Amino acid sequence: MITRYLVKPGNALKGRFPVPGDKSISHRSVILGALAENVTEVEGLLEGEDVLATIAAFRAMGVQMEGPVNGYLRIHGVGLHGLKAPQVPLDCGNSGTAMRLLSGVLAGQAFASTLVGDSSLQKRPMGRVLKPLTAMGADIQSQDGKAPLHIHGKPLQGLHYEMPVASAQVKSAVLLAGLYARGKTCVTEPAPTRDHSERMLKGFGYAVSRQENRACLEGGGQLTGQRIQVPGDISSAAFFLLGASITPGSDLLLEGVGINPTRTGIIEILTRMGARIDLTALREIGGEPVADIRVRYAPLQGIEVPPHLVPLAIDEFPALFIAAACAKTPTTISGAEELRVKESDRIAVMAAGLRALGVAVEEQPDGAVITPSTLCGGQVDSHGDHRIAMAFAMAGQVASGDVEILDCANVATSFPGFPALARQAGLRLEVLNA
Repeated sequence: MITRYLVKPGNALKGRFPVPGDKSISHRSVILGALAENVTEVEGLLEGEDVLATIAAFRAMGVQMEGPVNGYLRIHGVGLHGLKAPQVPLDCGNSGTAMRLLSGVLAGQAFASTLVGDSSLQKRPMGRVLKPLTAMGADIQSQDGKAPLHIHGKPLQGLHYEMPVASAQVKSAVLLAGLYARGKTCVTEPAPTRDHSERMLKGFGYAVSRQENRACLEGGGQLTGQRIQVPGDISSAAFFLLGASITPGSDLLLEGVGINPTRTGIIEILTRMGARIDLTALREIGGEPVADIRVRYAPLQGIEVPPHLVPLAIDEFPALFIAAACAKTPTTISGAEELRVKESDRIAVMAAGLRALGVAVEEQPDGAVITPSTLCGGQVDSHGDHRIAMAFAMAGQVASGDVEILDCANVATSFPGFPALARQAGLRLEVLNA
């Protein structure tokens, strides 16, 4: 299905509603639930295509699951050593999280497997996860460090790995492989990344030690099934934080959003730009901090984004590019070279899209300088990147003319209900299919 969005300049965004379940936590719920003893029940699961790919992979390895229905999934765990050899390649679709985390799980199995993905995923670099796994004794063949990955499971040895680039997916893959390794496995990260894996491993009863920037675990333990409530995804909330911040008269309340401190860079950066964001009803659900987030329109100022906040907002930069384009002064982004190896080269694609709407963008190898301007109407190519499509949809709210966004089908990977929820909030968005 070829999907385009057409967004007409609109009115203020209003209302209160929850956002879909957190994608990162949903993936990990499925993985650890499958590897645990006994039953795991998950509520609030994101039923996007990325998470469904992870579910399908474990079903292909003999794990019985009921659902998902309305966010509820019941997983009959098989234990760490109960997976069966899949009879077909495991298709990760568009999900880098699925491919990288599954590679960690599969490296220590007693069977061979193959991970494949769509055309976009097969272009993404997997070498950064293959290197530490290979150092642990994994046997993984690839084509120049890219999918498909042919994994011949074998016994692994614990590793003390210092990541050259901050990456939660690499950290998680190594820790998951560490479950199957002899001895201790430690990962040291150069900057904080999301810590959902460490929190959830502890929730499943597996001992994980954390000292400053290092996480460690011993192989040979056991996971015990749990009941999990997945909070709302702050990466999905980010588009509504953006839309309300840049549209005069807007006032939104986003209910039950996860505010894990390794994920709140988007809030801190927007607040530094002058956004009016308030956290209310703070609580903890399943070991994760959660809040209702109120956001109202406020004039934004450009800033130099502090480098230490970049890893804490790495998935939200498409929204931040739009915020910068709507500010009153230029914004400088640096230290974000990771954006070039996401679902698309997000620096290049965002720069091209903003230029198509009349905004001056100076690309840098690790970021960009964005000089704000009144957004004009025009056509933008999202290059199949779900977060870029949703970011430009919000840009259309304040453009001087209609904004057409090409190649939007992959929005279903992370936010399948985005068009309906955006229209509910007041966005004049039309989905055009061919």
